[in-house]
This record gives sequence, C-alpha cells and structure tokens, in this order.
Amino acid sequence: MIKKLDNQLVGVFRMKNYINLYSCILCFTTYLLILSPTKGYAQNFSDADVLATQSLLLRILPDHSESFTFEIIPKENGLDLFEIESKDECIIIRGNNGVSMAAGLNWYLKYYCSCDVSLFGTQLDLPKPLPTLVTPVRHVNQQKYRYMLNYCSFGYTMVWWDWPQWERLIDWMALSGINTPLAITGQEAVWRNVAKKIGITNLTDFLAGPPYLPFGWMGTLDGWGGPLPENWIDAHLLLQKKILARERELGMTPVLQGFTGHIPSAIVAKYNDSQTQKIEWHEWETYLLDPLDPLFQKIATIFMQEQTKLFGTDHYYAADSFIEMTPPSGETKYLQDLSQAILIGMTTFDPEAVWVLQGWAFYDKHEFWTPKRLESFLETIPNENILILDLFCEQVEVWKLTNAFYNKPWLWCNIQTFGANTQMHGPLKQINQKLNAAKVDPKRGQLSGIGFVNEGFEGNPVVYEFLTELPWHAKSIKVDTWINSYAKSRYSKDNEHTQKAWELLVQSVYSDSTNYTAFMSAVRYPRINFTSGFPYEVNVLVQAWEQLLLAANEFKTIDTYSYDLTSVGIQVLACTSQIQHVELVKAFKTKNVKKLKQVTEKLLQTIKDMEKLAATRREFLLGRWLEDAKRWGTTYDESALYEWNARRVLTLWGETATLRDYSRRMWSGMLSDFYLPRWEMFTEALINSLGNNMPFDEELVNKKLIDWELSWANQKKIYLTTTKGDFLNISREMWKKYGLDD
Repeated sequence: MIKKLDNQLVGVFRMKNYINLYSCILCFTTYLLILSPTKGYAQNFSDADVLATQSLLLRILPDHSESFTFEIIPKENGLDLFEIESKDECIIIRGNNGVSMAAGLNWYLKYYCSCDVSLFGTQLDLPKPLPTLVTPVRHVNQQKYRYMLNYCSFGYTMVWWDWPQWERLIDWMALSGINTPLAITGQEAVWRNVAKKIGITNLTDFLAGPPYLPFGWMGTLDGWGGPLPENWIDAHLLLQKKILARERELGMTPVLQGFTGHIPSAIVAKYNDSQTQKIEWHEWETYLLDPLDPLFQKIATIFMQEQTKLFGTDHYYAADSFIEMTPPSGETKYLQDLSQAILIGMTTFDPEAVWVLQGWAFYDKHEFWTPKRLESFLETIPNENILILDLFCEQVEVWKLTNAFYNKPWLWCNIQTFGANTQMHGPLKQINQKLNAAKVDPKRGQLSGIGFVNEGFEGNPVVYEFLTELPWHAKSIKVDTWINSYAKSRYSKDNEHTQKAWELLVQSVYSDSTNYTAFMSAVRYPRINFTSGFPYEVNVLVQAWEQLLLAANEFKTIDTYSYDLTSVGIQVLACTSQIQHVELVKAFKTKNVKKLKQVTEKLLQTIKDMEKLAATRREFLLGRWLEDAKRWGTTYDESALYEWNARRVLTLWGETATLRDYSRRMWSGMLSDFYLPRWEMFTEALINSLGNNMPFDEELVNKKLIDWELSWANQKKIYLTTTKGDFLNISREMWKKYGLDD
C-alpha cells in the first residue's frame, strides 16, 4: 500500500495545477481524505485550514500568492468571523476556518480592489500595488448556517459537471461564506451497496436518468430516463469523494442524504409482507415503507452504514418523504410515527444526526398540513436533531404561518429560480426587508441562518452575491447603496452609466414586483390564452440596456460587462416577444390575416435575434449542455442516453407534458431549433385557419407540437460549444432594432 501510494504521489507532485509546496501538501491531504472517509478531517488542524485557503488563492489569483497571508483565529461566541489587516506590504486575512478566510479574501477583493468573482463572468483586474488598509477590518457572521443548493440544482444545472466545474463552484461558495452545502452526488452508489446487502441485484426500475436522480432522492419518481449505466455510478462515486474532500478541507459541513422510507419496487417484491404505501407525483408512483414496519429501520441502518463507508459523515442528513406529495394518512399518530421513524433511522447509527428537512411541503400542500398535523409531525423531534429550510421566504414565509415551525431550528431561504430558467429576476429589496425583519421578530423562534436554495443557477449573479453577503453585515444595509458598490466591483471602477443601469435594473427585473411565473413568450409553448402582463415596466429595463451600452467604450474588454450587457439584451428581446404575442392573438381574434402575418414575421425574427445575441456568450449555448452530457458516456449508447436526458429535461420532462417547459432556457440552439420551429408551426396553423375560414383546433395543434417535441429529444444535431459573433457589435445591432425610439 505504501509503495503504491508513493508512486501515485509522484504524479500528484507533478500536477500543473499545484504550483507550489503548499498545494502539493494540500493535495496529499486531500488524497488521504478520499482514501479514508472518516469524520473530523482538516477542520481539526489550523495548518490545513490555511493550506486549503492558500490553495484557493492560487486557483483564482496565481500571481498573488506572496501578497496574502492567512492566519487562524477562534470563533467569536460560536460565530464565524474574518479580519483583514495590512502589514509590511502584505494583506493578512484571519478567520476561524477556510470558509471564513476565503470570505475575508472576497471582501478585500470587492471593497478594496473593486473586483468580482462570479459564476457568471469574473473581473479580477487588481490595482498595482494592492491597496492597504488604514485600519483593520473585522466582520462576524451573524448566522450559524449558510446553506446552499437545492436537490433540483443537481438535475437542472450541475448534473453534467466534471471536477473542474465543481471545483469552481466550491471555491465560489467558500468565497461567499457558504458553510453548509447539500452534497448528494454519488447517491446511486450508496443504493447499489444497499441493494447488494439485502440481496437485490436489479435497480433498473429505481435509478433514474442523471437529471432525474435528485427527484428520486426526494421520493417523487423511479427509473425515469434510465437505465442508469454502471459507468455513471462508478464515476460519480469518485466525483463525490473529491467534492466532499474539498468542502471539508475548507471547513464546510456537507449535508448528505438520509433514508426517507422511499424504496425500490424490487424490495417490495422481495419483502412482499412489508407494509408500503404508493405515493403519486405527477405521472409517477413510488413506494413508501410504513414507518412502523421493522423493515424500515433495517434498511435505514444499512443505508447509513453503506453511505458512511463511502463518504464519511458530518452528521447532517437531508430527508424529504413528501416534498410535493400528499401523505397516505392524515392521522396525527401516523405523521408522528413517520417523523420518529426517519429520525431514529439516522440517530440509531449516528447519535449526532441532524435531520435537514425542506419546509416546501408545508407550503405546497398547506391544505393537508394543518397546524395540528404539522405540530404532531415535528413536536417529538429534539431541537438538536433537526434543521428546517423555509424555502420560499422572499415570497411566502411559512415560518410565520407555523409558529416558527413550532420552535424548531430553521433557515430563512431564497429559492430564486424554478427549473434554472434564464430570465432575469430577483426581488432584492424584498429579500433585504424580509430577512432583516425576521432577524428581529420576537416570534422568529430558532432562526439559525440563511439558505440559497435555487433550483439551479443559470443567471442573476447579483442575487447570489447580495444574499450571501448579507450575514456578514452587523447592521441592516440599503439596497440602493449596495447596488452602487456592486456595479463598481462588477466592472472595476465607478461609471455614471453603469451606476444608472443598475439603479434601473433594481427598479425593473430586480424589483419587488418580480413574478417568478411570468416567463416570456419566446420560450413558452404557443397558445391563444396566456398571462400577458409584465411584473415591471419594460421601458425601464430598456433604459438600463441603453445605459450599459453607453459604457461600452470603457468596459468592452471586461468579462462581467459582456455577460451583463448580453443578459439584459436577451431579456429585452424576450419582453418584446411577449408584446408581439399579445398583438398576434389580437390579430387572430379580429380575423385580420394581414396583421397576423406581419406580427408573425416580427415574432419569429425576434426569436432569431435572441438566438444571435445568445450565441455570443458561452453561458447561453445549448451545445455546452449537450456535450457536457455526452462526455460521460463510455459507449455510443451511453452518450445517446445522456443526450436524450439532457434534451428531455429542458423540454417535455416526462411523458404527459405536465412539466413541459418547466426548465426553459433562452439559449442559442434552443431558440433557433426548438422554440422557433414551435412558433413557426403554431403561427402557420393560425394563418391557415383564418385563410381557409376554418375553426382553429388548438388542441390538435398542441398535440402535433408535443409529438414534434418528443422527436426533438431523439435528435443528434451538434450545436455550438464556442461563442459566435462579437457581443458588442451584435448588442448595438439589436439596440437599433429594439431600443428606445428617438
């Protein structure tokens, strides 16, 4: 074993990514962690915390390794903190662990260097020499937990990611102060081991296709999009070990999966005398073990044992039995037995277990979860063994409706986006006001932190940065003041046009009137009757676009500027498509064939122009998504399966179209080859209906569209994976067509 390890370490020390001794030592530490997953890890060793943060610095600022020194200091009253100080031409950053020191580094970069490390464009034009601090800076994070990731984000955004993509996200989370990330990659390997332990050899009907796996872990479906290849399971077992090692060495506390009672049909068949219930979700049915059946605890114990063997534990486990489903019984005794069974399934093996429970069910099925039922479900769980996520607080604060979850520890969370759709939105002032109000509300109960639980992340970086920064401020902040500093760091310097642009964005797409369901016509399936209004003044958004364009000469080479200008332009064109959709329907209903043809031509051209603009940024390329999916295949058939999954989850989702367009994307490739052909077929049918003086059979047309969408998922067309066209030239071209009239 030692000889084998020595040989492998030679390769580790030669890796180009680890360019100094610090990183080599850290790589060795990580290697050992992956070999032997046990609890504790580097969090017990201050030197390892410093090495982890130094390695992060090298990844984002390789030329500044000598400019920063990291030091460990203790927590303050159990809370995380960082300090920043200048000394002897060096920036000293202190914190109680890697996350705190990384957050201190990010604070320095934002507020002293006017830089921005983002998941959507990065601007790291550091001043020379580095700015010094006149007086030291110290910030204590007021929230114990800073949670991130939603089950859905593992299907809508991160499903096809490899290690470099995950590494970038983990670095960003550390810089943003995230200390409690959901970590469910590789769960399929746990279930493979569980199946072997109990004599089940076939999980084909249980393990879903990659983007649908997290919905399986929430108990909503089985097998859809499969069969899942063994190669996927093996590769993601290794990927999860790397993810966990990196998160732990930075001082994060990953949240693993807990057993919910959801079991494969093969177990039901093997133990045919067990008590189970069928649970329905959209078009799927799954099996839930009765909590009082002895098999429940048997499988829970095996599950915990096998997961810990593979991934170790930090004692936090996510488990949701009825995320969007109605429990089979409303009897309070049953609900109490169920919650106790889930908890005992964790604590029997791990007495320190904390059950992380999404509170979404209590909002989504609020008719079922009456106060008496919810209190029965929660009341017997000790506070030290549960943490509840109030998922949608920026819109509906369930804690206010449930006596703060009957005094259980809970997190104020922002869901931000559903299905990882790409439209611009996020109520910044509402987030700020509601979170600050919750922190001082005498009825807040055991408010213990915040959570960023978006269903995926495909845009709106300002919301991410705003929410994750809030806990580092001891006092309430003003959004208008903060947005000015954000604009400065986003583009490296103050500019009257970018400042004005962001003020206008806060008044439009990031206003409190943002409607999460008001998506734009270009990417919705065509129909006659639809919600046509806007949650904000479109002209204000167009003015923001103009202001960004006026700053082009100064910022045209900056990556963050390119992303923002392109995003705003796409959003303006999407709004235009909605206006044109209204005109199209009006022309049809008034039987004005000439007008209908004119508006149709305009709408189709708008979608083509959206395609052209989207192609200028990598983030908006369908080809990137599809090629990332196909690369996981080791055979043609595996790659074809992954491509089908990647196409289907963005379009029809299932078979019945109840989730159709849920994960809509304003992407190059999607716009030209999916959304545009749908509109062409629909408008052709409308024009033919009027031209032939025949009734319009919308149901028949919709069926034809669904058949076409089914066939689209089987296609193999190759799309762009690199950008096409100059973002600024095309933005200016679009401004001439869609901008404000003189």
